[in-house]
Amino acid sequence: MGLNAQQRNDFERDGVLVVEGFADPAACRALIHRSHELLEAFEPESISVFTTHEQTRTSDDYFLDSGDKVRFFFEEDAFAADGSLKQAKELSINKIGHALHDLDPLFDDFSRTPELAEVASDVGFDDPRLLQSMYIFKQPSIGGEVTCHQDSTFLYTDPLTCVGFWFALEDATLENGCLWAEPGGHRAPLRKRFRRAPEGGTTFDTLDDTPLPEPGDGRLVPFETPAGTLVLLHGQLPHYSGPNRSPKSRHAYSVHLIEGSASYPADNWLQRGDDMPLRGFRQVAGTLEP
Repeated sequence: MGLNAQQRNDFERDGVLVVEGFADPAACRALIHRSHELLEAFEPESISVFTTHEQTRTSDDYFLDSGDKVRFFFEEDAFAADGSLKQAKELSINKIGHALHDLDPLFDDFSRTPELAEVASDVGFDDPRLLQSMYIFKQPSIGGEVTCHQDSTFLYTDPLTCVGFWFALEDATLENGCLWAEPGGHRAPLRKRFRRAPEGGTTFDTLDDTPLPEPGDGRLVPFETPAGTLVLLHGQLPHYSGPNRSPKSRHAYSVHLIEGSASYPADNWLQRGDDMPLRGFRQVAGTLEP
């Protein structure tokens, strides 16, 4: 189930494409169930909080070493003043990242279907490689805002090749923090690059000082999407999601692709060990190969 000519044109024009009914409902429910299993088995030895606010973005080792692992990140608002969780662990996690697609068989299967391989080809990939994946919970009442950003800021390649495949596993609405994006905004320059700093931690390099859109300025459009929807996001497309203060969760799964021939800098924040090379979609005798 690839893209038709109109959909390919729409993605090229807008940098975002919504494909409702792409993922099987049973497959979505299976990922949700698997996320609960992973959370049940998770016993935090230390706390790592995920935030997209630049001044407080986590750069601890737990985060920086997660490119080839399955790790758990808490919501900013999950903790009381004394540092204890306000509610159950299962309702306090922001996301799981960043190698579910390589390390968990169910997520591996979901991420590497022939249909997704067709879509990758349709949006211009010659040798797509699956770089990172995230299971995003958008928890009821405390689901954090994801401020406006461009994915290539964090998944930089030369030339720029990142595309996000974002799946609504539950209905995403204005009430529970759906995606917003600036159609056509991918034609503007990449504003910043997030990388590892030589002295440790991370830093942002300013590449272009044109301001990103902000909620309320009229440039960002909401994308309310029913469960099973695939949303394609060009790596230079400005997008964000608001906080979830509703009683309903907004589970989503995303995987980001880059072109295999592109240069991937050694100071990108997300790095993988030599024993986990990037893989694409091809399958041979039941195993995946580069």
